[in-house]
Amino acid sequence: MSFYISKHAEQQLERRQIPIELLDSVLESPQQVIEQNDGTRIYQSQLQFENGRIYLLRVVVSDRTEPAIVMTVYKTNQISRYWRSE
Repeated sequence: MSFYISKHAEQQLERRQIPIELLDSVLESPQQVIEQNDGTRIYQSQLQFENGRIYLLRVVVSDRTEPAIVMTVYKTNQISRYWRSE
């Protein structure tokens, strides 16, 4: 699947200092994909960042179009809040 990164998502990558390589990694092989009620999906993976800490990188995607649109991206240390046990 191909992805278009929205202007907002580009700004959030820069503002939150998230390397584009990590975004690409989550989009290519997310550890989890969560369906939202509004039709979007959240691609997420637990990743180690440059400071050595593990964060959950969450990518909100609208895949109703081709290419799918990356709407926003953020990292959080509140992994247990968002991680879905399978």
